[in-house]
Amino acid sequence: MTSETITADAAGTWKLGDLTVNRLGLGAMRLTGSAAFHHGEPSDRATAIAVLHKARELGVDHIDTAAFYFSSLRSANELINTALAPYPDDLVVVTKVGPFRDYSGEWGTSARPEDLRGHVEENLRQLGRDHLDVVYLRRMRQDSIAEHFGALAELREAGLIRHLGISGVEPRHLAEAQAIAPVVSVQNRYALDHPDELLRICGEQGIAYVPFYAVAGTAGAHGATTDHEDEVLAIAKAHDASPAQIRIAWTLHQGPHVLAIPGTGNPGHLVENVAAAGIRLTDDELARLDSAHTKAG
Repeated sequence: MTSETITADAAGTWKLGDLTVNRLGLGAMRLTGSAAFHHGEPSDRATAIAVLHKARELGVDHIDTAAFYFSSLRSANELINTALAPYPDDLVVVTKVGPFRDYSGEWGTSARPEDLRGHVEENLRQLGRDHLDVVYLRRMRQDSIAEHFGALAELREAGLIRHLGISGVEPRHLAEAQAIAPVVSVQNRYALDHPDELLRICGEQGIAYVPFYAVAGTAGAHGATTDHEDEVLAIAKAHDASPAQIRIAWTLHQGPHVLAIPGTGNPGHLVENVAAAGIRLTDDELARLDSAHTKAG
């Protein structure tokens, strides 16, 4: 692939509420280290900032972050603020609230509804913003999200948040949230080896669907998977592409409402990830990959 010439707009666009973004974006989780959170070695700060600058050069206008994305030395929000503020008008920075990590990196008790304003304001402070473009409520095993989502809806009415999304949810949670306020996006785990019913439901309702760990697969927070299906390897070879690029391309082929946010802390990998926006899989290739996906389900 001639990855250097391919930019994020090759994937087409979708809207998060009234905010138009290219369907190929950037997840900020891996900016902070070789693996998410405290699992790997902290990143080199200059390199992480270079990734963000390169992303903008390549047309990335959708960055997914969170205050709990930090390693022992690096904060994703601080890196984004340093690299990109003052923020361009076309850049959409989305974040999520609910989970909590203390300064040592240990996971604490997830937020109660009354805690969410503090979570939102911490993201505002770290990012240097007066409002957040999109905020996801990340469900942390609670049966109902109504009280938590209602608290975020109040912050939206107060002008601290422009649009709302939900993450880590089941179909019933989407209906529950929609009875309170508009939902512009759902962010769930989804990949070749991890199906999710909400992909279809969001497509039917015109809601953005943003998979996480689409490239990482079973490796999750520890990094991109090296355990690729035979079909992925064969199709990657046919396109002179990497298996990760095929996973990203397959993700984008799942519907016009699907937004990919592959994360990386490496400028070269970023170029490869963005280049996946230009891969056009044939019907036969999609069928072969879909067969692997169906078996996983």
